Amino acid sequence: MSGANASPIGRSGQMMKVFKNLWIVLFVAGALAAQSSTSTQTARPKIDVSKLGPQVGERVPEFNLNDQSGKSWTLQSIMGPKGAMLVFVRSADW
Repeated sequence: MSGANASPIGRSGQMMKVFKNLWIVLFVAGALAAQSSTSTQTARPKIDVSKLGPQVGERVPEFNLNDQSGKSWTLQSIMGPKGAMLVFVRSADW
């Protein structure tokens, strides 16, 4: 075997460079494709949250709601000495 390219170590080094360059090309191509697809999407309309439900500092209307167990809750039943914080979850049955 003559020359560094003929040795197994030289070949594996060249193969590593080829694979490294291939990964770089694929990564850049993927990044460019992702960027172009997101730039062509239409922007979502802004939602004016000041028109949705009670605002910060505003009084919450009285309510009577059932939880996932069927137990009835009112605003007064959950109110503590410092007030109450309501968290609504889409589903309690995962």
